[in-house]
Amino acid sequence: MALVRLNKYLASLGIASRREADTIIENGEVRINGEIITQLGTKIDPEIDKVEVKNSVKERREKMVYIALNKPLGYVCSVKATRQEPNTVLDLIDVPERIYPVGRLDKDTTGLLILTNDGTLTFELTHPSVESEKEYEVTFFHPITKGSISRLESGVKLFGQKTLPTKVIQKTPNRIHIILREGKNRQIRRICQKVGCPVKSLKRIRIKGLKIGDLPLGKWCYLGKREVDMLRK
Repeated sequence: MALVRLNKYLASLGIASRREADTIIENGEVRINGEIITQLGTKIDPEIDKVEVKNSVKERREKMVYIALNKPLGYVCSVKATRQEPNTVLDLIDVPERIYPVGRLDKDTTGLLILTNDGTLTFELTHPSVESEKEYEVTFFHPITKGSISRLESGVKLFGQKTLPTKVIQKTPNRIHIILREGKNRQIRRICQKVGCPVKSLKRIRIKGLKIGDLPLGKWCYLGKREVDMLRK
């Protein structure tokens, strides 16, 4: 049988793409007849040579990671820091996987933020067509009136378009919980301002069935299958 380049042979077995195969070869993770091979371009006879790979790329790929963070003030939901915004939510989390924040919370908003490397879940939680339910605790400088609550519930015009109806639960004269099914830029602050109630503080306390619970401010935790399932429903 004709000799075959090692990277092509590994690719034919579904162990890795040719480019990925070159990487694991250079990393010393491939043996031919018991000898570690690191030279790219090496050729083998598949009928004679015994090829061993420490780990297939499939086995080496990052596992899916799901994290809940109680985001504090002053941090932006971005992967990269800038001179203007040096503090990102990734500064608060130390995991080996490359993760991303799902959606955004403003720098001056606290509360529940999901971070993951699962692109499918990210789509399910952020795409406008899905209308994922999110609940926020809103505190005002002054008591909110019943008329203002009624206007929030029926929808408020922003950027020439009316927002979706919301559900409002009044907790104290100065505090409500508001439940949204959309997420326009700074939506809660804008609609509250529109009804004459500037926001003093804003905290997200629930995404779909997942609540922030007693997770301390600035702390994070891994989510298990049960919690992730709450986000998928």
